[in-house]
Parts: sequence; structure tokens; C-alpha cells
Amino acid sequence: MANTARLKQEYIDRIAPALKEKFGYTSAMQIPVLKKIVINQGLGIATADKKIIEVAVNELTAITGQKAVATVSKKDVANFKLRKKMPIGVMVTLRRERMYEFLEKLVKVALPRIRDFKGIESKLDGRGNYTLGIQEQIIFPEINIDAIDRIVGMNITFVTTAKTDEEGFALLKEFGLPFKNAKD
Repeated sequence: MANTARLKQEYIDRIAPALKEKFGYTSAMQIPVLKKIVINQGLGIATADKKIIEVAVNELTAITGQKAVATVSKKDVANFKLRKKMPIGVMVTLRRERMYEFLEKLVKVALPRIRDFKGIESKLDGRGNYTLGIQEQIIFPEINIDAIDRIVGMNITFVTTAKTDEEGFALLKEFGLPFKNAKD
């Protein structure tokens, strides 16, 4: 148990006081917190083959350690051969311990496995949240490269309580996300 909450303990001991000092917060409640991490895979090709969703759910469950769910379409789109309530993606929302475990695995294991990795973009959404696009699911050690049928990407969204991009960026940088062109 002590190892699983390493990043959470680091947040309490080092990151929160550093952010409080940097931004001059008067209350501990003003310090930005990582609320959740949402991992999402859009699988439009699944309209032709239902097994793709099943495989994606299993892969995402293996990566995150939490059961992934299929997302369904909201309306009919004839051009895409899409019917309402057809499964077209997979997602999982991580909170608390699992969120910190996944973040540590992402930063320490998965991102360094990307070929020619020079860091991630540092563009936040304007409200202190950050979405990272990953092209290949094979960067995670839980995925057996020989067993996969197709390479699929995913979006990983970090939702924070930060009010501004500057605060959100500082929080995520302290957690160890390797931003490129990061100005300290």
C-alpha cells in the first residue's frame, strides 16, 4: 500500500507546498489538485466489427487496472454507417490511488518507450486541464505486442482543479510530465 500512493505522498509533502509558495496561496484549498485521469479511445472502425470494442476494453482494462466501458453513438449518421447506441469507443475514468498509479506508470515507463521522444506538447485547454494524445497503445508494458491486431491511439485527459493554465501546467510539471520547451 505504501508504494501505491507514492505520488500522492509526494504531492502532500513536496508539490503542494511548492505550488503554495510559487503562486502565493493563502489557503490550502486554493492549491490545484489532480482530480481524475480519463483515458479514451475512439474506434470508428468498430462499426464494421464488434470484436474491436471487446479487444479495446480488455487492453484498456489491462493498462489501467480498472474495467473500461464501451461508449456509444448518440445519433444516426448514414454516411458513416452509424446507428444510434452503436459502440464506437472505449473509456475509463481513474481517480484516487489508481489515478496516481497510472500517472507514475505513464511518466516513468510508458512515455520513455516512445521512439524519438522529445517531450509532450505544453498546450492546456484554458481551464488548467491537459489532454495528451498517444498514437500507439503498445508503449504500455501490459500490452503484448504479438497479441495485438491493430495499433490504436488514445487520449489521456488530466483534469485538475487549477483555475488557469499556468497553475495546471505547474501542477502537471511537478508530477513529472515531460513537457518540451518547458520554461521554469
